[in-house]
Amino acid sequence: MSRSAETGPSQSPVTADDLDLAVRLAVAALRQAPATAWEGKAGSLEWDCWETVEHLSDDLFAYAAQLGLRTPPLGREVPFVWESRRPGGPANAIHADRKAGPDGLLQVLEASGALLIAMARTAPPQTRAHHVFGVSDPEGFAAMGIVETLVHTHDLAQGLGLAWNPPAELCSRVLARLFPDAPSSTDPWPTLLWATGRAELPGRPRLTAWRWDGTVRA
Repeated sequence: MSRSAETGPSQSPVTADDLDLAVRLAVAALRQAPATAWEGKAGSLEWDCWETVEHLSDDLFAYAAQLGLRTPPLGREVPFVWESRRPGGPANAIHADRKAGPDGLLQVLEASGALLIAMARTAPPQTRAHHVFGVSDPEGFAAMGIVETLVHTHDLAQGLGLAWNPPAELCSRVLARLFPDAPSSTDPWPTLLWATGRAELPGRPRLTAWRWDGTVRA
């Protein structure tokens, strides 16, 4: 069912509970992957599946860190050292110990998600912090964490041979918060994949460049 066939784009706030659901569903799905599959490419990305989970974990950690200061910087990220382990690999502050295997990798993802979930629950709503796509608030960072989780799990599901179809209501809420100009007459999950450059929609070719709008809503 399309969003317009229900009530149009969801305008209810994105919450820490939404992020908690996204992370739980992603970890549960990724636990189904064969232990031998993690070195393959993650969908259309240039990273392997292990690196993509590290990148997602790093995103969630970094968003939590931005909200963690009493006075967050508005013009830059908190200055952790982000570095790649190989040419062309993701530049992360978070890396998982490969000796811990896929179970350890997913623990890193779950723990990083828990940090952002906690900050989304506890940071005062008037908190503002830097993101390259616009200074945002705790709700905005929770929405960003959900988008990162949903779309990178899509990339991973392609590489790992898994099914992945997140809840339409969750997709609809983050579309309304971060992609207000996205079409509202199409199903939310394909629309989110289109908005993040991962799929076509009827009459709308796959995007070659995209960004969300994380700025604070009135």
